[in-house]
Amino acid sequence: MAPDAVTLTRTFHFSAGHRLANPALSEEDNRALYGPCFRAHGHNYLLEVTVGGRVDPVTGMAADVEGLESAVSRAVLELVDHRTLDADVPALAGVITTGENLARVFWEMLSAALPAGSLRRIALVETANNTFEYYGESTDGDAA
Repeated sequence: MAPDAVTLTRTFHFSAGHRLANPALSEEDNRALYGPCFRAHGHNYLLEVTVGGRVDPVTGMAADVEGLESAVSRAVLELVDHRTLDADVPALAGVITTGENLARVFWEMLSAALPAGSLRRIALVETANNTFEYYGESTDGDAA
C-alpha cells in the first residue's frame, strides 16, 4: 500500500445457517471431524470489509462509503443473509463452509464488485471466539 494511502473498514451483519461436511467423507467421519458443527446450525455473522486508496483531494475520502455499502449488499449480503450457505448459495456450491473458506469466497465475490485493487482485507466474525481474516492472494500464490 502506498505511504499516503488510507483504509476504511466497514462492518456488515448477516444471519445464515450451515453444516460442516466434506462430501468425500462418510457421515461417521464427518461427525468425528466436525463434531457438533456437523449438525445444521446457524450464526449471526459480522463481515468486516476493508478497502483503501489515496485520499481524493476534492472529497477528502479514500473510499466511497455508499458505493461500498451497495457493492457488499449486492455481491454478498443479498445472496447469503437468512440462507443455508451450503444449500442455497450457488457461489458456495462444493465449498466446505468453514469460516476460512467463506472469507476466501467472499473476497472473490467482493473483489469483482469493488474498484480494482481497492479491497485490502475481509474479516468474518463467526462467534465471539472465532474471527477469520483474508488478505487475498499474492502473485506467488500465497496469501498476501
